[in-house]
Amino acid sequence: MSITNQLSLFLDVVQQGSFAKAAALQDMDNSYLSKQIKKLETSLGIQLLNRSTRSFSLTPVGEEILTQAQLLIGTLDQIKNIADSYHKTPKGHIRITSSIAFGQTYLQPAISRYLKKFPDVKITLSLDDKKSDIIADHFDLAFRIGKLAESNLIAKKIAKTNFVIIASEEFIKRHGLPKTPEELIALPAVIYSNGDVTLDQMQLSESPTSDKFNIYRMKGNYKVSDVKSMVGAVKDGIGYTMVDLFNLEQPINESKLVPLLTDHKISMMDTGIYAVYPHRNQTPLITEFINLLQTNIGEPPFWESHVPNYKQLYNVNK
Repeated sequence: MSITNQLSLFLDVVQQGSFAKAAALQDMDNSYLSKQIKKLETSLGIQLLNRSTRSFSLTPVGEEILTQAQLLIGTLDQIKNIADSYHKTPKGHIRITSSIAFGQTYLQPAISRYLKKFPDVKITLSLDDKKSDIIADHFDLAFRIGKLAESNLIAKKIAKTNFVIIASEEFIKRHGLPKTPEELIALPAVIYSNGDVTLDQMQLSESPTSDKFNIYRMKGNYKVSDVKSMVGAVKDGIGYTMVDLFNLEQPINESKLVPLLTDHKISMMDTGIYAVYPHRNQTPLITEFINLLQTNIGEPPFWESHVPNYKQLYNVNK
């Protein structure tokens, strides 16, 4: 086995967290994989892993080798993808990651159209609301929503984020229609919370005519880690919430939902929906997928129509 393949197995062991899981991933015997890692260590003249009966840890030099191995394998994958994408019949493997709601609602239809157009292409879609490490987990493309952190990754903005505060007609009948942010946050909210991310703050103007924004904290006895469940709870009258329009799968009047505080200004918090990838020079396959997704979404995004006259609400265009 070549040193490149051995380094790839070394990556699998570290990323999977065990020899057994890495062996199962590659459909090989556990003892064979272990021997290949030992051969790699022997050929390099270093110890990559500190092993115990039930676990392992990286040695200091192992951590350095891991970083370089990730770059090497990533580059080799990119070379293969470039070559595959230029075949007469496009083929290759695209690994995509996204949040659950965006992936289910928007990526899946785009993937279906894409695979019908390029039937020899393979796509692996991983949906998780917890952000993965694009480089370490070997993803070619990720879709991120929010404010991007500084990184060496390349990002292309594919749509703006547009927020709306919503509650059910039943909720309004029970609690009354709030006319100020203070009245709103006195009511129960449904709050998105997943891991170390809790979205319980809104940036709203003090009054309809004010240009001063305040941060208002939502309060409620229901926190949920899934956006669809959050919107579902709002439909059931559990509380109000603030949500990005793309999370609404149908016009709000069909769901008996109403927008709140629409005469106030609402901050979009410098956020967006981005396609993120590790290389500046993307293959035609990935470029084609991003373009197809943008065509599906439209400009402006079709979800803006889910809230009637949205562009006239929340001071969106001012």
